[in-house]
Order: sequence, then structure tokens, then C-alpha cells
Amino acid sequence: MDSTDHPAPAYLNLLEPAGLVTQFLAYPPEDFSTGATQDGAPWFVARFDLLTTMEPEAKRRITTLPLHRWWGEWLKPLTCFVGTTVTEYTPLPAQVDGRALVARIKARHAHDYAFLIIKDIPQDSPLLAADDNAASKALADASRENGFVLLEGQALAYVAIDFASTDEYLARLSSGRRKDIRRKLRSAAELEFETVATGDARFADPTVRAEYYSLFLNVYNQSEIHFDLLTADYFNAILQDARSGGILFVYRHAGRMIGFNLCYVCAGNLVDKYVGFVYPQARDLNLYFISWMRNLDYALQHGLRHYIAGWTDPEIKRYLGAKFTFTRHAVHVRNPLLRAILRRFSGAFESDRAALEGKSP
Repeated sequence: MDSTDHPAPAYLNLLEPAGLVTQFLAYPPEDFSTGATQDGAPWFVARFDLLTTMEPEAKRRITTLPLHRWWGEWLKPLTCFVGTTVTEYTPLPAQVDGRALVARIKARHAHDYAFLIIKDIPQDSPLLAADDNAASKALADASRENGFVLLEGQALAYVAIDFASTDEYLARLSSGRRKDIRRKLRSAAELEFETVATGDARFADPTVRAEYYSLFLNVYNQSEIHFDLLTADYFNAILQDARSGGILFVYRHAGRMIGFNLCYVCAGNLVDKYVGFVYPQARDLNLYFISWMRNLDYALQHGLRHYIAGWTDPEIKRYLGAKFTFTRHAVHVRNPLLRAILRRFSGAFESDRAALEGKSP
């Protein structure tokens, strides 16, 4: 692997503080190994089921192919990813030519791993500057020219802060959704709210940090997809980082913390990164809906341009009024048979787009 003894470069495509990349490399998710190229592009190695985000029907067709019982494990290989799991997009070193970067990545890693994936390449993102989008397009084009297969990524949810009040925002939704959301927001009367900056003195106490991490684990454990389990060491680092611009929106019921939302103010946006809940209280008190509206209000009151709400649960975020922008993953497959199978089923990785575009609001 390439040496990591290089100063962290300036990145294109970052929506969040560069410090998250630094902490990801220092404290990787469980069972991950991490590093960076000489250019400064972060990478990590982990086992990955390539069918994780595939549409259910396409997944069924693959798993019923002849001899899948034997060759199916090939679709769960030790995989090298270029990028991180803590940034919305692939961080690209600012002064590096995309074609040269892809060529070096392929030369260094393609022979060592059955799958090499450049993850989360933006597609004309409205959240990025023109230079970032141009560099990402050049990276995708160079990947294709170097034998990578481009697959549809997930849907990144965001809300443009182009309204004067949250009442105006809700007025844009259908009457049925407005009524439902307002009903859920009544639970806010039962909650106590607090806003805490990362680096606050309370996070010097390991028992406090452990409580926040335990709420994060509650959400992780009830998720349908388990890939990157962020460690307590990573959480300790980001909670104590006073320079990152991190803000925790904390929710208590009867004096007990039942939820938090860790966001970052970065480049004029409010970027939603991590959430922790106590179940069933958070669900019973509609904390997801309350936190969504509170985040919008914070972004509005602080003159921010967007609330960036992340990748998961696109349908509920759509219900709440989010728009979406999509990414691509560039996948290099060493085995020619698997490469042919992947090309054949490449369109089946558009589950988020199909779910969002196949239904009316």
C-alpha cells in the first residue's frame, strides 16, 4: 500500500470538514484498514457484498443463476475502495489530474483485489462548485476508459433553504403531508432541547461520550444494512474536536437524553452526519420528524444555503420535502466472468432512483 506519511491535501468534493477524513484514516470502522495514496486520496479495504444495494428482483435473478451456491461468495470479496464512508462524496486531491489518478490507482490496487471501487462520484451535484463537478466527470470518464464499470449510487437528500419560515416550507407540501407532519410535531411539547458544540467541556468525560456512542449504536443495530461500524475511538475524536464546526442537537424527555443529531456547518451548508436514538421513546415521540424541522429552522436562522440530509431512508426524506442528487461508483472487476455479469446487471443498482422517480410525491 502507499505511504500515509504525507500532509493532508486540500480536497475537491468535500461537503463536510476535512477533519472527518483525517479521523476516518486514524480510526477506521470496525474490520476496515485505511490509507491514502501519495496524491492524498483516501482509501480503505473491507469485505463488501456487491448485491447490498441491488433491486430485490435483480438480486433474486442473480442468486438463482446456476451454481450460485459456489460462485456467489465471489460477490463478497475483500474490496479496496477509493473514498471514505464518512464523506458524502469521493474526496479528490485538488491539484491531481483525474486520469493520472485513476491510472495510478488501477496500477497499484487492481491486481491485489478482486474488486476495486471508486465510490460516491458526484453527478452534476447542485451542492458543489463547477470545478468540483468537472473534476468528478473527468474522473468518471477516466474510470470508464480504464475498464471500470459505472454503477448508479445512492440518493443524497438535501433541502435548499429558499423559504422565509418553516411554515412556508410546509406550505409547499401536500395538504395530507402537512397535516400528518404538524400532528407529529406536537410531540415537541414533551421534549427538552439543547444545542451543544463539539469540543464542549462535557465531552472530556468518557462516560458522556459513551452515552452518545450507545445511542448511535442503537440506530446502527436496527438498520437493514450493516457495512461500516464506526468505532468508539472515532466518535471520541469527533465529539472532542472543537475546530470542526460540529453541532449536536440534543433531545431529552423527562430529563433523560433520548436522541441527538450531529451536524456540521461547512461551506454555507448544514450537513447532517450522525444520529442516535433511544427506542422506543424516540419513535413514539416522532423525534425523526421533529429533528428534521429543527435542523431546517437552524439552517434558516443562520443564513445557510442547504440542509444536507444524507443517504439513508430516501423515501421518508422525500415525504418530508427533500430533493435528491445521485452518485456513481466506478467498479473494476479483476475476474472477466464476474465483470461480464456486472455489466449485464449494471442497471439493477438504481434502486434509490427507481423508488424515488417511480412514485408521485
